[in-house]
Amino acid sequence: MDNAAAPLVFRGAVRTGGGPGTDTTALAVRDGRIVALGPAAEALADGRAEAVDLGSGLLTAAFGDGHAHPVFGGLEEMGPQVKGLESVDAVVAEVGRWAAAHPDEEWIVGASYDPALAPAGEFDARWLDAVVPGRPVALRAYDYHTVWCNSEALRRAGITDATPDPRLGRIVRRPDGTPMGTLREWHACDLVLDRLPARSTDELVDALRRAGAHYARAGLTWVQDAWVEPEMVEPYREAARRGVLAFRVNLAQRADPGRWRAQRAPFAAVRARIEADGCPLLSARTVKFFCDGVIEGGTAAMLRPYHDAPHTCGMPVWPAAELAAAVRAFDADGFQVHLHAIGDAGVRTALDAIEAATVANPPRDRRPVITHVQLADPADLPRFAALDVIANFEPLWAQPDPLQTVLTIPRVGQSRAARQYPMGDLARLGARLSFGSDWPVSSHVPLDGLQVAVSRRTFDGAPDGGWLPHQRLTVDQAMDAYSSGVAHQAHADDRMRLAPGAPADLVWLSDDPRTADPMRIRHIRVLGTWLAGRATYRAAEGS
Repeated sequence: MDNAAAPLVFRGAVRTGGGPGTDTTALAVRDGRIVALGPAAEALADGRAEAVDLGSGLLTAAFGDGHAHPVFGGLEEMGPQVKGLESVDAVVAEVGRWAAAHPDEEWIVGASYDPALAPAGEFDARWLDAVVPGRPVALRAYDYHTVWCNSEALRRAGITDATPDPRLGRIVRRPDGTPMGTLREWHACDLVLDRLPARSTDELVDALRRAGAHYARAGLTWVQDAWVEPEMVEPYREAARRGVLAFRVNLAQRADPGRWRAQRAPFAAVRARIEADGCPLLSARTVKFFCDGVIEGGTAAMLRPYHDAPHTCGMPVWPAAELAAAVRAFDADGFQVHLHAIGDAGVRTALDAIEAATVANPPRDRRPVITHVQLADPADLPRFAALDVIANFEPLWAQPDPLQTVLTIPRVGQSRAARQYPMGDLARLGARLSFGSDWPVSSHVPLDGLQVAVSRRTFDGAPDGGWLPHQRLTVDQAMDAYSSGVAHQAHADDRMRLAPGAPADLVWLSDDPRTADPMRIRHIRVLGTWLAGRATYRAAEGS
């Protein structure tokens, strides 16, 4: 012990995540792992040890993100900065400014504009034509299920009034039948997105570097990349080789309903290559399925027709039998499955597919994930615990913001709106919860989501008693969903709590969320983040 490297000792309040009565007063780290807690850790704080005085703050397990898109998040910084702009005019002006500043860029590509800025989320190509008439423009809405483009992009994609809607998508049209400039869902969006110039490996590695810096400042050390296409794999491997991958990440390769059988061998080959690389930060153990779209676009799969469109129940991405066959197959190949399901029909189809896999395949530690779970039929809620399905929520969405009041609630009606994001119900039924962000769809900062999970209120405080307050979680439940819940999803049982032998993935918060004003939690500052005992972020003194 005397010849070992000097430990790093944290002194102050430490939340171990082991349950009531397990908080302690110190934690010691050596060689990337926790070696002692409490008095045993304090005893290591001799003259050779590096010490961190936590002050009035709290040391706890680093946050994880059970559903995000780091590559997309990093790439957003490379185009027009339309995220968070509050009017169509502001978005158009930013696109025009960026295009003028980058005259050599053939395409103007950006994200994530707010789909609630235009009636029914329908945006006109002519608004963009006014500032960029000669070059193609393609903007993703922040749901990443919608594209707004200008007339030149429509022309290059060959989209005219004679172009039929593809099977999985819709071309929004003006009253005269001409394409308006808004494209919804996979096959419609891809008519334009497939024309975009390919990003270089260096650009994608830089996007991952940028993403890692954001994650470190937010206290995050593990992320589920929930949408990986083949061209994204090599940049991840290259980022790991260059030493610029600053977070643990598991890749979920996306299964396509039209060619999933042909994807089985390549997906397994990617998993094997990454395992052979031996980078402890990178894995590819998961397959992603999109069961449906999004409610605000009218494409989430519903058991009953939409309130504002009684002719449709949305847009299932997979036929139910085909989804069940694919989930069984990838489960048999040893992959974890991760299913996007927003509408109540989407959730039911996802549960049915997981159940089919558990019946058909031998028992094993599957840890299947259904993500978003915006609407679920009450009869399906007990099935999460019964099938040991992890319900991954993006808690920031559980508030009555304009996306809800302008787009979602008018589409589903009040009775279904009152069943959204059933975190509390599932927790009471014994289901496992994990939290994520869907970044860059919404804020990647866990403290933002933590505040909404425990308050169910907007940042402005509405409504006073909380929106669907019976679905609120306690602060401890929400912190667990961001830490041990995500660790369970990651098959990282050694990161379920802070204990000797566990990897030292830690975050130092300026205040304890458990004793803070619930409406001030998001103002708590991250003072430091450690990945396997190595600081990936330290706040400047006095910040």
